Amino acid sequence: MAPRVLVTGATGCIGQHCLPLLVQRGWDVQAVSSKPDPQVVSGVTWHEADLFDIRRVATLVSQVGASHLLHLAWYVVPGKSGSSLENIRWLQASLDLVQQFREAGGHRVVVAGSSFEYDWRYGYCSEGLTPTNPDTLYGASKDALRSVLERYAVQTGLSQAWPRIFFLYGPHEHPDRLVPAIVRALLRGEVARCSHGNQIRDYLYVEDVAEALVTILETESQGPMNIGSGRPITLRELVTRAAEKLKGLDRVHFGAIPSRSNDAALVVADVGRLSSELGWKPTFDLDRGLESTIDWWRQRLEKDGQQP
Repeated sequence: MAPRVLVTGATGCIGQHCLPLLVQRGWDVQAVSSKPDPQVVSGVTWHEADLFDIRRVATLVSQVGASHLLHLAWYVVPGKSGSSLENIRWLQASLDLVQQFREAGGHRVVVAGSSFEYDWRYGYCSEGLTPTNPDTLYGASKDALRSVLERYAVQTGLSQAWPRIFFLYGPHEHPDRLVPAIVRALLRGEVARCSHGNQIRDYLYVEDVAEALVTILETESQGPMNIGSGRPITLRELVTRAAEKLKGLDRVHFGAIPSRSNDAALVVADVGRLSSELGWKPTFDLDRGLESTIDWWRQRLEKDGQQP
C-alpha cells in the first residue's frame, strides 16, 4: 500500500510543484484547499477545509488517516506577511493541525520553515551555528512553531523535520515578487524598477525546492535543514541575467526603489547537511531556471491578454 501524505498549502507556489512529484514517487496524495474546485492534478485527492476551523481539521485528519504531513500553508503576501497579525493565527492553527495529526495516528511531519528565522547579521546561515533571532513577526512566528514542534515531537514520539527555505523563483510565484515583477514588466514592454541590487542572496528554482522537500519527507531526518543553492548571487546579477534573456536590460532601472534601511547585505544558506546527509543537489542551474520561468510567464500573460 502506498504511503499516504496530507499536503497543506497545496495550491501555493511550492505546493503545486510538490503534488505531481509526490504522485510520481508513488505517494497517495491527499491535498487541502480552502476553496472549492482547485486545479485538477492527476492522482491527487482534494479536500476542502478551513485550517483555522479546529473541528474541521480534526475531522479531516481523522478521515484521511495519513501517515505523513507536509505543511506548507501560511500567509505569504509580499510586503505584508512580515508584519501581519495573520502570522499569529497561522502559528496557532499550525500547532492545532500538528496535534490533531499526531492524535489521529500520524507518524511524520515536515513543516516549511524560513531563512527569516535566522539572525541575518551573520550573513552565512548554518543550522547548527547561526542563531535564530528574527526581526519580523513572520520569522518569529515560524521560529516559535519550530521550537514548540521540536519539544512536542520528543514528548510524543513524532518524527519531525523543519526545512528552512531561502529565496526561490519560478512558475506560480506571486507576481509582485522580484523575479516575476521584472519578467512581467519586460514582457509587457514596460520599465522594470528595482533597488540598487547589491544585496547578496541565495536563490533556488521552485522545482528544486519542491524536490528537496519531498526528499526530506521520505527520510527520517530530524530538525532544521536549509533548502537553498548554497551559491551567493547579487540581486543585480539575477535581474540582469533575466533581463538579458528578454533583451530588456536597457529598461531595468536599478536604484529606482529604495532598499530597506535594515536590509542585510548577505543572506546565504549552508546546504552542507542537505547535501551530505541526503545526497541532494539542485537539478536546475540559473539559466535553465530563468528560461523556464520566463516561458511560463509569457504563456500566462498571453493567456490573460497582457503581453503586447
